[in-house]
Amino acid sequence: MNYRNSFILRYLATFLFLSPLAGCKTPTDYQKDADKVSYDIIQQKQMEALGRQESFTIDRPSDLLRRRLLDGQGLTTSGPWSYGTDRLEKIAHWPDPAYPKDEKELDPIVELGGDKPIKLTLLDTLQIGARNSFAYQDQKETVFATALRLDLNRNDFRDIFTQTVEENISSNTTGARATSQTNFSETTGWNRTLKNGTSLGANLAVNLANLLTGNRSSSHGIAADASVSIPLLRGSGEYIVTEALTQAERDVVYAIWRFERYKQTFAVTIANDYLSVLQGQDRIDNAAGNYRRQSMNVRRARRLADAGQVDVIQVGLAVQSELDARSTWVAAKQSYERSLDNFKVTLGLPADAKIELDRDELNRLVEASRGSLMQANSTGTAAVDPNEKVPSADAPIELAEPSMEGAGRYEIDSEKAVKLALANRLDLKESQGRVYDAQRAVVVAADMLGAELNLGGSVRSGGATGPTSDDTKLRFDKVTSSGLLSLDLPIERTRERNNYRNSLIALEAAARDAAALEDSIKVTVRDRLRSLLSVRESLHIQGKALEVAQQRVESTNLSLEAGRTQIRDVLEAQSSLVSAQNSLTSAVISYRVNELRLQQDLDLLQVNEKGLWQEYNPEVTNEK
Repeated sequence: MNYRNSFILRYLATFLFLSPLAGCKTPTDYQKDADKVSYDIIQQKQMEALGRQESFTIDRPSDLLRRRLLDGQGLTTSGPWSYGTDRLEKIAHWPDPAYPKDEKELDPIVELGGDKPIKLTLLDTLQIGARNSFAYQDQKETVFATALRLDLNRNDFRDIFTQTVEENISSNTTGARATSQTNFSETTGWNRTLKNGTSLGANLAVNLANLLTGNRSSSHGIAADASVSIPLLRGSGEYIVTEALTQAERDVVYAIWRFERYKQTFAVTIANDYLSVLQGQDRIDNAAGNYRRQSMNVRRARRLADAGQVDVIQVGLAVQSELDARSTWVAAKQSYERSLDNFKVTLGLPADAKIELDRDELNRLVEASRGSLMQANSTGTAAVDPNEKVPSADAPIELAEPSMEGAGRYEIDSEKAVKLALANRLDLKESQGRVYDAQRAVVVAADMLGAELNLGGSVRSGGATGPTSDDTKLRFDKVTSSGLLSLDLPIERTRERNNYRNSLIALEAAARDAAALEDSIKVTVRDRLRSLLSVRESLHIQGKALEVAQQRVESTNLSLEAGRTQIRDVLEAQSSLVSAQNSLTSAVISYRVNELRLQQDLDLLQVNEKGLWQEYNPEVTNEK
């Protein structure tokens, strides 16, 4: 057997021997390993960060609503990436044919009705956003990546095994006779860093050298060596050595806290946008009603002008109001369509998808507000009370201060609200944690100012001693050993000095950031409560304003028919009615959204993995 065949056979034998040790893992296996490690870390840290566990995955159903809309409604796309990575054509050398999966896992929130628009409730959109939104998916993947970084930091303190195989062929023609040589070596290594900074290492090497010309002499060798390095001063001790690991552990908790905050923000944003789109529909209805009334005014004005009861100027005013009403109606329709497109994109759905929102969501809010208005009016006065005794013009006027009468369930005491916020806000907890992180950084920076004293040593046994030697045994009676003690005195520490001073500055900044965030939370919560009170007052005012506007329209219409008023008065009354209708709807939505935002400000609006929320009950203590 010539040396070429020997070379090939040795490599095949080595591969067959080492493959089981390496596990012969495919890219799919490595992906599954990474997923398991990351999900295990996230489950563990959820308990630490939140006191509970919930399902978490970055894998999304392959048959998302977005994709079903693209196909089911025949929407325009620019390429396969509009559907997802499983629709992409696999490029050359793609490492994992099993990724991405092409499984038909249904997204069962809503069913398509052919090319007809699908109707979505608010709860539907919360769930759809959690599955389809690009931004929501980015946040989840950030948590996942942070967990993987923690695993990498943990790996620094695990047993690390390595195995390498080398075959080297060389020739030499500089001497009197040409020679060729082949060297085959296999090295197995192990190293471990302990949390006190001690580094351990060991290697086992097998070497075979053959001279392929002349008398074909050869040498064989097996060698083992071990080494240890122990820091005694600077850079020693578990507190210092594991600082990067400690920070990585805390970063996962911070990432989970940020994701929890994001889920609340996302849910409130969805609710606000959903109600805003419905408000746009309501504005269209109000504008359409006004357009019809203005068209009727034009007809009445022309009939009255023909009868000589009004002049041509009044007719012109009516026509101008009709044109303005049409312009407002068209603008309302365009604004609604624009807001609906933006809302679809927020959910992660195609902008041209055919969807519609449930008008009952707004109707329920309006009905609830009417009940509140009726209750408020029962203790106060009606908008216009003909039986009310009118005071004299010079009678003193007493301004009624806003009160908590008729307040909603979330208009709680400001001091209690601030305490709840400071006890529950996850971003404040992270900011407070950053102060502790900065303190640890000061300790590490101070440690680097000291002297460095390292103790090291190594032992070695075996190995070929020459080109014709034969030593294939480990001879522990024949070993070489060495020891090393190195001292680096703290004479030049300019960089370390500056780092230490900067760490103190960073600590001061971290403490200021925590204090500033605390003040900001107080301002936000107190201002949110003011907004609730203000919007509630506005809600009652707009309810009375709508009642007055309706009465005014009725009276001016009757007066016009009786010839006691002009077209101008009717037009102004109808314009005030539209404004009152829009203002009342705006106040209703604003109050509800402010209720949700207050719960978000307090960090008491819990949102589960499906995107659904559980609102805070002020009557029940619910501190995290």
